[in-house]
Parts: sequence; C-alpha cells; structure tokens
Amino acid sequence: MSLSVTIVCLNEAVEIRACLESVRWADEIVVCDSGSTDGTLEICRAYTDKIFTDPWRGFSDHKNLALDRAAHEWVLSLDADERVTPELAAEIRATLEAPGADGYTIPRRNYFVGRWIRHGGWYPDRTIRLFRRGTGRFHPRAVHEAVQVEGAVGHLTQPFDHFTYRSLSAYLQRMDRYSTLAADELWREGRRARIMDLSLRPLVTFLRMYLYQAGFRDGTPGLILAGLYAAQTVAKYAKLWERAQRVSDAGPSAGGGGESRP
Repeated sequence: MSLSVTIVCLNEAVEIRACLESVRWADEIVVCDSGSTDGTLEICRAYTDKIFTDPWRGFSDHKNLALDRAAHEWVLSLDADERVTPELAAEIRATLEAPGADGYTIPRRNYFVGRWIRHGGWYPDRTIRLFRRGTGRFHPRAVHEAVQVEGAVGHLTQPFDHFTYRSLSAYLQRMDRYSTLAADELWREGRRARIMDLSLRPLVTFLRMYLYQAGFRDGTPGLILAGLYAAQTVAKYAKLWERAQRVSDAGPSAGGGGESRP
C-alpha cells in the first residue's frame, strides 16, 4: 500500500527538517504552508516538490486541504514538531502490507522542555493519524482537532515523538492563543462562564493531572504542567466571561471571533 505524509506548517524552520527526515521513506510528502518567511519552504524543497502556500484556514480545514492534495491510498498526518521513530516506520510499513482497519491510533510521546512526560494524561495520548484516504477527515474544531474515521479503527504499538514545548515561554505563548480559541468555541456553543468555571474547574484540572493521573511521578515538570493547565483553564473561562462583557457593553456585533494561525 502506498503512503502519503501530510504536514501543515508556518515558520517551522527550527523543527521541520527533523520531521521530514523521519518520513523520507514515504511514497509522497505533501506540505501545506500558510506563509512562512523563515526558510521553512527552502528546507522542504530538499524533501518534496509537493509544496503549497495558502491563506490560513484554521487547523482542521488546513489539514483537510493537505489531505485533499494527497495522491496515495493511505495518509499519515503530522505536525512539524512531530517525528516518526524508526520503530514506528517499520510498524506502519508492515501494517500497510495487510491492513485490517481503515484507520489506526498511534501513541504519542510528548516532550516538555526536553523531557518525555510519562504521566498527567500525557502518555500514551493515542490519536488517529494513519488512515485510508476517503474514510478519514479532521473534525472541524477551533483547537485540538482530531481525525474521525468511517470504518474500523485499529491500534499501533510504537509511538511517535512530539516536541511540543521546548521552553516555558513557548507554552505561555501557545496558551494565550489556545485559550482564546477554546473560549471562542465555547461561545459558539452557547456556553457562558460561571463562578464554578473560574473557581472549581482549575482546581479539578490540577488535581486530576497531578494526583489522579499521577503527574507527581514526573517530578517538578509534572507539577509545573498541572499548574499551567489549571492556569489555562482560568484563562479560557476568563476570556469567555470577557466576551460576554463586551457583548453586554457594545451589543451583539462585539461577540465575533476567529481562529488564530498555528
């Protein structure tokens, strides 16, 4: 079975070479960029000639755009900060020799400030990334988009690596964007921030990650992550509250929002 790898990116010169190198064995690599100016495209041209530049459409729509441009029967969707290990590459090739499902979940090994986080809900963090083209699409969401497959879903055993936050500053910058996107999504669903959302939800988030999901076993990074996730919960509902205040003060036209770039 032939395989296309799809990648969406914006200014990923630091990350994307390692990503591309990890999948250079694939039959095709499709890159959908949204306006990089840091040399990302020059790096990509060493690995593929299927490079496209389009205005940013949002995470789900842009990944589906890359999917539509794939030529082969099977697709592996990656982000620029993800890497396919040699063990996973071998498992994918063996699986596609006689596939028994239409899509496969893959464990994701997430790294925080250079360290693999094993607890706190960060591992195995299974996600569908390998699927038969025509049976899988990214479900439209503002953030944390995911593939939905029409058909049977199997499970691979080897993980891929995700170097998600190389510094605390990187987390805080992304937290601001993602909390805005999450607040926008809640607003469109008709949700409004309540006192318990601002007071109890952050506490529950911290306790779930640090105690119930054993984040304490990751030491100081586990404690920091539980605190950051609690802070992100506060930010999400505070922005939802702020949205309601703006609408109340200025009328319904103030309630609009849009999806940020990656």
